[in-house]
Amino acid sequence: MKKAASFLVVVAVMALASSLASAYDPSPLQDFCVAIDEPKNAVFVNGKFCKNPNLTAPVDFFFHGLNIPGNTNNLVGSNVTLLNVDMIAGLNTLRISIARIDYAPFGENPPHTHPRASEILTVLEGTLYVGFVTSNPDNRLFSKVLNVGDVFVFPFGLIHFQFNIGHTPAVALAALTSQNPGVITIANAIFGSNPPINPEVLAKAFQLDQKVVEHLQEIF
Repeated sequence: MKKAASFLVVVAVMALASSLASAYDPSPLQDFCVAIDEPKNAVFVNGKFCKNPNLTAPVDFFFHGLNIPGNTNNLVGSNVTLLNVDMIAGLNTLRISIARIDYAPFGENPPHTHPRASEILTVLEGTLYVGFVTSNPDNRLFSKVLNVGDVFVFPFGLIHFQFNIGHTPAVALAALTSQNPGVITIANAIFGSNPPINPEVLAKAFQLDQKVVEHLQEIF
């Protein structure tokens, strides 16, 4: 009876581990799997159809133009140029992507999270104040001022941000551990959801007057 119980415990643990592992991009089972929109004569792997390896070409692994600055003329003063599997088909199953982030003077990449990736950021130009917040209940802030050549890591799934504290534009390059890391910008998700979250819920959660919440929902 004890052996049977022990076996069930092992099975339960393995099932839990398997479910957790499935939240990450699976390891590739071949050299590459170039994504293709046309499913004919293709194999479905990891969310994308794989192009016939005999038909792949260098262009499947190439992108031109990451040196071009993004337009930061917006409310937050930043622009993210993300190269994921939709931009470089050869990234399919490789569990990586890259992003260029441009910041206007005093612009920011507002608090956000990547539900499927960790991130490592390198400053190429300017000076950035960056940080991330740990999960409940501690909610510790880890922050640092970065200059050119400095590197900072944002752990998997944690809320993080970057703010240009300089009087000149700034540029950073970020590598992420997913072919499709996703992004949830906190303010947009909370106050700009579709349909809107009941203002009473947000007023209580943020300890704000309901009219303030409704105003924020109009903005976002």
